[in-house]
Amino acid sequence: MATDLPAGIAVESIFAIEATYAPDAAETRPAHRAEHLARIAALRDAGVVIEAGAFADLSTSLLLVRADDEATVRELAASDVYMRTGVWVDLRIRRFGRVCRVGEVGGR
Repeated sequence: MATDLPAGIAVESIFAIEATYAPDAAETRPAHRAEHLARIAALRDAGVVIEAGAFADLSTSLLLVRADDEATVRELAASDVYMRTGVWVDLRIRRFGRVCRVGEVGGR
């Protein structure tokens, strides 16, 4: 399968987290946002979080993360202040193939 990739291109196996916001998230999120964003920034600095953000309608957050397995990803999300305080109410975690250049982090 890797032989069908163009020269210099790799597909990194990562995880996508879709975190669903509670209906009252617009009211409850501000109290926890600074803590949440500081943690996301620290995880980005550590190379765990690749991208993270929320859709403008506050329906869902999307995080792309590096981890060895789904259990690790689930724990990472479950321990976030948004999940612990009910700002997020549901998680959907799926493997994701991230297209990258060979030599980029995770692109070997």
